Amino acid sequence: MYDLVVVGAGPYGLSVAAHAAAHGLSLRTFGRSMESWHAMPSGMFLKSEPWASHLSDPEGSYGLDAYAVTRGVRAEHGVPLPVGFFASYGDWFARQAVPALDERLIASVAPAAENFELRTEDGESLRTRTVALAVGVLPFMEIPGPLRGLPRRYVTHSSHHGELDGFAGRDVTVVGAGQAALETAALLTEQGAASVRILARADRLNWNTLPPALDRGPWRSVRAPHTGLGCGWRNKLYADTPGVFRRLPAATRERIFDSALGPAGAWWLRERFAAVGDVRLGQRIVSATVTGDERLRLDVAGPGGTSVLETDHVVAATGFTPSLERAGMLDPALRGALRTVGAVGAPEVGGLFESSWPGLFLAGLLTAPSYGPSMRFVFGAEYTAGRLVKGVRQRLRPGARGGSVGRPRTGAEAPVTA
Repeated sequence: MYDLVVVGAGPYGLSVAAHAAAHGLSLRTFGRSMESWHAMPSGMFLKSEPWASHLSDPEGSYGLDAYAVTRGVRAEHGVPLPVGFFASYGDWFARQAVPALDERLIASVAPAAENFELRTEDGESLRTRTVALAVGVLPFMEIPGPLRGLPRRYVTHSSHHGELDGFAGRDVTVVGAGQAALETAALLTEQGAASVRILARADRLNWNTLPPALDRGPWRSVRAPHTGLGCGWRNKLYADTPGVFRRLPAATRERIFDSALGPAGAWWLRERFAAVGDVRLGQRIVSATVTGDERLRLDVAGPGGTSVLETDHVVAATGFTPSLERAGMLDPALRGALRTVGAVGAPEVGGLFESSWPGLFLAGLLTAPSYGPSMRFVFGAEYTAGRLVKGVRQRLRPGARGGSVGRPRTGAEAPVTA
């Protein structure tokens, strides 16, 4: 019987495991280290600043800057780092701070008496008193409705792709207006796709500006303070006070979750993106069918009415939706018992990242509707890890009862708040 099993080995899972190990908990951590980051195309760069991209350990000994020193590299403000460098940093962090990472995936998490039973992908069963679910973003990928169900030969999500050289000589339509869409389109163009276009519902593309210097005098710093989510006081509130965000009315949190830090391209990508000549804004796909010559026909609605577009492949760079229903590793009865927040059906999370099922803790994107925009980024791992492990330690105390956002419903039983 373990004190804690961490499910996931991305920035949040590794950070939680590092804090748990430092507190001497009986721990297992499952997942392939930085898997989604290693799978990204090699030409991609980290959008966030290096100083806002640290994984978290209690002593702060294993930050990105410490890893950069071991590689003879300077992690500088305003200088984008390759995604591959960041993925290697996560691997290094795991070696330094996380004992015995098990790279098997967890297939199921189910309640068992007062504990949990987990089963690995190869069938091993294990018991634990608490679980930290930190599965990243991949289970929650969003594909527009008309494209769902089509074979991957014709439609993929941007997170499906490592290298993009397999599209050389083909016509590719990228759906979306955020960094993933714009960078994917630029890379496809650079790697020899015959034709690349952007198709987006947005009326305009937004671009982040070159970040100002860290040391720029007190007046400018007060007017637009630097934060891990960008400059400005609103971003500072999101970055520094996730706990305050959690106490906002549910409708306010949902509105902010839907609108804050919307799609935008990095400042350093704009010049490269200029090579993408076909940008169609204010457009949405209303239907998609495979034609007789094995292409994809898209019916597209826009300001001027509906038009038809044929393409070889669609890459949906349309983000991720933290719906609890997509957390397929959770036992259906467990999923059904959890309290949710917002129209997306994300799980409600308490003050120390515990769900309404006592002992089940959550980290990362699943907590963004409760804790705000910072949980969509690596930056949020610092706020999450120590607090979550504090919650685990409280749950492990003899006599601990109840969940911080209410016990799970059983039949017609109403939730009881702690």
